Parts: sequence; C-alpha cells; structure tokens
Amino acid sequence: MHGTGTDFPLIQDILTYVYARGKGPGPERDVGTVFWTRGLLQGVLTAEALRTAMRHFGNQPLTGAQVQWRLEHLSLTPAYLQELGAEGLLPPITLSCRDHEGGGSVKFQQWDGTQWHAITDWIPTDQALVRPLIEASAAKYAQEKGITPRDCP
Repeated sequence: MHGTGTDFPLIQDILTYVYARGKGPGPERDVGTVFWTRGLLQGVLTAEALRTAMRHFGNQPLTGAQVQWRLEHLSLTPAYLQELGAEGLLPPITLSCRDHEGGGSVKFQQWDGTQWHAITDWIPTDQALVRPLIEASAAKYAQEKGITPRDCP
C-alpha cells in the first residue's frame, strides 16, 4: 500500500521541523513504521482534499458533501507527489466515486532482518478480477444492512 522507512523528503522534513523541535505526537522511533506511515498518508489525503475543496468551493467552512466531492475528484500525480516529498511513499492516485482506492497499486517489500526494502515498483492490481468481487461484497453488505447504495455520476 505504501513505502516504508524514513528515506522520503516529506518524512525527513517532519523529523527536522517537528520531532527535532520536540513537537512530535509520539516517540520518534515510531516514525516510518507501518502504522505511523498510514496515519501520515491519511493526513496527506485529508489535507489535500480540504485544501483543494476550499480552492474549488471558496475559503469558507466546508460541508461534508463538499469534502466528499473533493475526495472523489482527488488526483495526486507523480509530479505533485514529488513536490510534496512523497514520491515512492505512495503511488500516484486518482480517486473517484467508483474507485476510492485510486487504482489499488501495490509494492512488494522484503525484510532483510533489520528493515524492509522495496523489491518491486508499483504494480497495478487486476481490477477485472478484483472489482467484481468488491461490488458483490458491497451489494451483499448493503442488502443485509438495508442500505440503498449511492449511484455514482
């Protein structure tokens, strides 16, 4: 789902401008671990959605629908990931109403006894195989819970 370690400019900036100043929200040893990185990436996606939603809807408090709209139109290109210092930390993604994964690319990593090393580039998943399984599972869940699925435009 994402790269590991701290060898990314974004994470180095966090170490320099947050942790080195004693402002880290937790132990510095957690920086770069799987759960820490997932939290960071959730923050990146949320911040980008809010920032660009405010650019689209105006600099004002946003509604949930406005933020959802922006999340469903979020695109993090290779160039923008590089600008953020997150190149290689996550794959380029384009989210939509129908695809909240951004394509679902994966990267295989290998443990050397001390740390994880990426051994592949980003590999797209087989959406022709996976998507029907997701749709069937979602439809079953919606039926069991009495939920009417939202149609995507």
